Amino acid sequence: MRYVAFVLTLLLLSCKSAKPIVGEAAATDRMDAAKISALHQASAPDYQTLYIRASAQYEDEKQAQQVTAEIRIKKDETILVSVRFLGITMAKALITPDQVRYYEKIGGTYFEGDYQMLSRWLGTELNFGKVQNLLTGRTISDFSGRAFSSSISNELYLVEGSSSGQILKFFFEAGNYLLKEQQLSQPAQQRSLVVQYPSYSDFSGAFLPSQLQINAQDPGGNTSIDLRYQSVELNQNLSFPYSVPSGYEKINID
Repeated sequence: MRYVAFVLTLLLLSCKSAKPIVGEAAATDRMDAAKISALHQASAPDYQTLYIRASAQYEDEKQAQQVTAEIRIKKDETILVSVRFLGITMAKALITPDQVRYYEKIGGTYFEGDYQMLSRWLGTELNFGKVQNLLTGRTISDFSGRAFSSSISNELYLVEGSSSGQILKFFFEAGNYLLKEQQLSQPAQQRSLVVQYPSYSDFSGAFLPSQLQINAQDPGGNTSIDLRYQSVELNQNLSFPYSVPSGYEKINID
């Protein structure tokens, strides 16, 4: 079950021209949440497709795994994740705005459904746009036009508020208003999700995270993923090959 969630979560520009973004500015002057939102949106990467090669370290109470991942994104339409171990494809996940599809080799199983399982595991209601935002360093929830407050915390801009039983917190640096951390918690359900972005790179003018650290907690335990982008290519002509191998068993996830 946790392995399934791991692959679906990974479903959370030229490498030679990538430059680490240095000197991220410290927040010094107070600013309201609406202006921070507008400045954050202005830093959004401009792309039609992304082709990402990454390494991923997954850990929960029972296991730790080091794998490689290939992530293909067609903006607002399709995300394809291939997970490999020692060069062998162990699982694939294909997501669209309407559906999540997934198969894994070890158990010979596949899944087709909506976002309910992934939403329950991460403790927040997810859709295609939110998964895409998580992978590209954008806020999962839109806080513009809402009653969110802003302050300065540890030299970062902090925007926080609540919505539909969730407590939301977003932290931004003050240079390009890049997202450094987002926290979503459901105290009543004892669930929380923390996504940190320790570093960004400039891929031909597109600011994208080069590392993501995802930590999800619920009554069933704690799961962490450290995802590092090794190379990113922008606006390539990508294909999205996906087919379930014959003989695999369809599963339902409650």
